[in-house]
Amino acid sequence: MDLHHRYGPAVHLLDDSYLLSLLARIGSPETETAILAPLVRSAYRRLCQEVLAREFPTEEVRVPTRMAASEPRAFYEGRRLCQRTPLVLCAVIRAGILPAQACFETACEVLHSRQVRLDFVNMSRVTDAQGQVTGVRLDGSKIGGGIDDAVLLIPDPMGATGGTVARTVETYRALAGGPPRKVVAMHLMITPEAVQRITHAYPEVTIYAARLDRGLSPAEVLRSIPGTFPDQERGLNDHQYIVPGAGGMGELLTNSWV
Repeated sequence: MDLHHRYGPAVHLLDDSYLLSLLARIGSPETETAILAPLVRSAYRRLCQEVLAREFPTEEVRVPTRMAASEPRAFYEGRRLCQRTPLVLCAVIRAGILPAQACFETACEVLHSRQVRLDFVNMSRVTDAQGQVTGVRLDGSKIGGGIDDAVLLIPDPMGATGGTVARTVETYRALAGGPPRKVVAMHLMITPEAVQRITHAYPEVTIYAARLDRGLSPAEVLRSIPGTFPDQERGLNDHQYIVPGAGGMGELLTNSWV
């Protein structure tokens, strides 16, 4: 089930109590590195399952079960995820590759591993003298080819400014070959600022998020349906970090506060 909002049909804010409970623990000051990694893995496994079930193409099949050895009618006839459509996962290497790796493992449970690819894009924030985020920098990448007719998933835990998704989409747009079948950005938390940037500049991107964070919005805006007052919604502080957010989740995942 999705949370009701007014951002448009390309945005899916999941109303999932299990995911929201995971995020509450992920952002808690009491959650340490050893506990955080499995929580993030669980959250992304659940998010990936939801995205694949809703967005990945399906096919009609007739496949035998092991019962076919003794019963000739033991065939499953029905839908399954298409075993011919390629799936590309982009691991944005800023705080480790755990989100993308969890999605890769989840996808390989229901798709042939030969149709699932895991790319790596090494990206870091660029800030000015006042600490404001001014963009992102690519320091290196490992991309296994084009994305012609593939479903491209971008697991980006903290959708703060939308810059990571924007730069990733631009990187894949520059590749030779045809366009992807679909592009999906997958966030644990996202701000209204990121939603507006992505939906306006990259209408081909579908957004899935486990939680919308707009904690710096006025009280009357917080009581409204998300997207009702887009110009007044705010989820970023002056240093462009998410509020309420998760308070340095990336640093905690790597146990490196630099």
